[in-house]
Parts: sequence; C-alpha cells; structure tokens
Amino acid sequence: MSKHGLVGADRSLCERTDASFWAEPANALTNAAFLIAAAAAFWLWRWQSGSDGSRDWPALALIVVVVAVGIGSFAFHTLATRGAVLADVIPIAVFIYGYLLLALRRFLGLAAGVAVAIVAAYAVGAQALSWLAPPYALNGSVGYLPALVALIVVARAAHGPARRGLELAAMIFTVSLALRTIDLKACDTFPLGTHFSWHLLNAVVLYVLLRTAIKEAGAGNAKSAS
Repeated sequence: MSKHGLVGADRSLCERTDASFWAEPANALTNAAFLIAAAAAFWLWRWQSGSDGSRDWPALALIVVVVAVGIGSFAFHTLATRGAVLADVIPIAVFIYGYLLLALRRFLGLAAGVAVAIVAAYAVGAQALSWLAPPYALNGSVGYLPALVALIVVARAAHGPARRGLELAAMIFTVSLALRTIDLKACDTFPLGTHFSWHLLNAVVLYVLLRTAIKEAGAGNAKSAS
C-alpha cells in the first residue's frame, strides 16, 4: 500500500498519509454532500411529477446513482482498497454515461439510436484518453476532461432554461476540477488539501444537472397538456 493509502494507485490525495480508516476525515465526510444533493433532487422529482401520475423514471434512476456515488466515494476515502476504487469510479461512470444519454434525448431531441451511438463513441474516446495520458497527469484529473467537454458541447447546443442550467453546471465543474488537480500542490501550505472541495462542488454540479433534467421534463409535460 502506498504512502497515500490506496493499493499501488493513488498519489492524488493530500489528506491521506497512512492506511487507517479515518486517515481522510474531510474527504470522507464531505461525501454526505452527494446524499444531500440526491435528497434535494428527489424532493424536486416528487414535486415535479405530472398531474396525470406520470413519473420521470430516468431522472429517478440518476438520483439513485448519485446516492451510489456518495457511498462509493466514502468507501474509497476510508477503506482505500482496490474494491473501494471500483465502488468509487463505477457509479461516477454510470452517471456520466446515463446523463449524457438523457441530455442528448431530452435537451437536443436526438433519436435513441443516434444518442446511444454518441454515448458509445464518447465512452471509447474517454477511455482511450485515460489510457494514453501519462500516469498521474493533472493529478489524475485527465479522465474527467471528456465529461467537461461533453457538458460544454451539449450546453451550447441546448436552448432556454436547459442551456442555462448546463452552463452553470459546466462553470462549477471547471472550478471543481481545478481544485481536484491542485490537491497535492496545496499540501505544503494547506495540509488538508483541496480534494474535499471537489466533493462539495461536484455535489452541487450533480444537483444542478438533475434539477435541469427534471425541470425540462416538467416543461415538456406542461406543453403536452396544454
């Protein structure tokens, strides 16, 4: 196990200096922000449900994934094992792919086959970038750059409130990614590091994305009923 706790893998965490369960209290506890974001999105989801009893099941599925993101990230920052790494990264990947598919369909109105093809191409490109990037490039943040680019591209193609919501999420995510990237650089002056702020800001990003999707579905239902 490395100095920073993860089995042969993680040099990106300033806070972890040993292998103990609570070696990263700030990084671990700030995962509660994901659960709060999911709870807030769930409340909005229930309130936004159609008067005819219709439900936005894709949005609900993504809310559940956000809960898994919080739990998986908590495991990652406490157990610091190979299994915990998977518990952390898999829900994040599911949310990225799932939300991209939803955005292409809901905001851009693309056909299901076209949207699935785009998501598949995105997944291949994102994985290729991760494999080709030098180890620990940008402190391990390279893998999130495709998500930021995709968010910006979809935001520019969307219209109205959806575009504004996606642009807000992109701006917050840009700051969040920068703070994740400088975590180790901040160790000497700020021993706690900046990774915990990645959790807090990303929870806001996920809530904004979910809110944007739920509101868009509600607007579509209102148009259909009028």
